[in-house]
Amino acid sequence: MADARSSDAIGHNVRAVLDNIRQAALRTGCNPESVRLIAATKAVSPDLVRLAIEAGARTLGENRLQEALPKIEAVGDCQGIAWHFIGRLQRRKVKSVVGRFQLIHSVDSLELAEEINRRAAEAGLVQAVLMEVNIGEEATKGGLAPAAVAGTVATMKTFPNLSVQGLMAVPPLFTDPEAARPYFRRLRELASSLPYEDMKELSMGMSQDYAVAVEEGATMVRVGTAIFGARRG
Repeated sequence: MADARSSDAIGHNVRAVLDNIRQAALRTGCNPESVRLIAATKAVSPDLVRLAIEAGARTLGENRLQEALPKIEAVGDCQGIAWHFIGRLQRRKVKSVVGRFQLIHSVDSLELAEEINRRAAEAGLVQAVLMEVNIGEEATKGGLAPAAVAGTVATMKTFPNLSVQGLMAVPPLFTDPEAARPYFRRLRELASSLPYEDMKELSMGMSQDYAVAVEEGATMVRVGTAIFGARRG
């Protein structure tokens, strides 16, 4: 990774990440076009976001609504650019998120899904979402326990204003990316066990382990530090 503290390094980093994704997909016989880079822009200025877009980032992920909304306005309506909400979503903020983001990655409870469905119905739209799974069953993380996913997704599938498109997970953090592989594999196997052909998305893998995630079937990887450098906020 080039030194992302310098703005002219952003393009290099985006291209390097895209190439690593491509190589990881090819190693397992997958189509590289089936894997989407989500450039995680938390604490990143609009100017640097624009540089990432110019270098080929087409989907941007935000964690915090209060940071996302002015940033989306500042970056403007770039053709072909999508914004995803990838952070913890509080129910009181659902109204402001629904319809502004192409995909919400972090639906971690049936109650949150119900609120998103209600607000989407009020807005006259169908909101695309992913179910967040606590794949490592860690007490400090949100998400459904793996054993609860099938029943919860079955209920969510009855909500007319939700489109449940797949699963998302954040495995335990390891120094060695290979240590995360069993968790990515477990999420893929969990997704494969669900009887829904339209749930094809697997959002898993971040800066330290996204190549391993791609090898295990990720269709989306959420990469921030490897593009923009360490966060400053």
